[in-house]
Amino acid sequence: MRVVNRPLIGIMVTKRNSRKRILELYQRYHNLNLKLYAFTSADILWKEQRIIGLSLKKGVWKQSSFPFPHVVYNRCFNKKSVTIQRLEKEIGRNKCFNNINFFNKWDLYNLLKQSNLKPYVPDTFIYNEVNVSELLEKYKLVYIKPSYGSKGESVYRVELKDNGDSHISLNSLAPRYICRKNEGIQEKLDVLRLKKYMVQQGIRMSQLDHQYFDIRVLVQKGILGEWTVSTITCRVAYEHYFNTSMCETIYDVVEILPRLVSPEKINEILRSLNEISIKAAQEAESHMGSLGELSVDFVLDEQRKLWIIELNGKPQKDIYENLKCYKRKIYSRPMEYAYYLSKFER
Repeated sequence: MRVVNRPLIGIMVTKRNSRKRILELYQRYHNLNLKLYAFTSADILWKEQRIIGLSLKKGVWKQSSFPFPHVVYNRCFNKKSVTIQRLEKEIGRNKCFNNINFFNKWDLYNLLKQSNLKPYVPDTFIYNEVNVSELLEKYKLVYIKPSYGSKGESVYRVELKDNGDSHISLNSLAPRYICRKNEGIQEKLDVLRLKKYMVQQGIRMSQLDHQYFDIRVLVQKGILGEWTVSTITCRVAYEHYFNTSMCETIYDVVEILPRLVSPEKINEILRSLNEISIKAAQEAESHMGSLGELSVDFVLDEQRKLWIIELNGKPQKDIYENLKCYKRKIYSRPMEYAYYLSKFER
């Protein structure tokens, strides 16, 4: 371990016009002795070994030329790690965290299915390799989702009704398409061009006053470099909607569970959420390389069993806007982890 008096931490963002907003949040909520600047991949001057970055010093925003930082926190939404690899050649291996944060859901499904988290993962298949009508007969409900996707976009819900019709919905429960009993559903689905999609066993979710909800666990590394749960929240969808990413309200999970389960069951669910989420983060990191945060989305089925629906490599932070008690933690932890990484030799 080396002593870096005041580590230089770079936050890599997608667009220049988002540098100020993102940097301000991380600057405000940390209380460590470090220097921060925000930059985009286009700001890296490889030949000069410098980066054009934005920083905040004594209340004044300033764009300057900086040396390469000791550690990079990646807030770009990327599935290719070329820039990260080049940066790590300059600043040291594993000094950029969240090097891939645009997760391939199919890869992660297989990873989790081979781990001891298998009981919490719904059956999932590649769309082009299965017969959807056979899966519908088996599960009565399936979700068809992109292998790469975020915010619940382009996720179709397909339900086999008691009369033999199949309802295909997008975001809301109201069907976009109805496939009659005597029609082939594959033809209907093929129109949607579901090339890089997966089919997932549909879980009959618990509802809160007739509204769907999921449970999002934010897992982050902190000052000791270990995975820890920062927040557990419930995202409650709008009435008649199944897409919880388009949520009406966000609650702390401890506000919601007492309305659904007994006091003894609450502790059991909370313990499971913590243990499963940390294990999922460890599994993801073994596959993706250096990570510092991710979120794990769960649903509770009608029997109150937990299921992992997906992992997200760049968790939305703005969803915690109204949960002020969590803001310091969710923005300070990545800075703590960056500080921790800065203490190691190249």
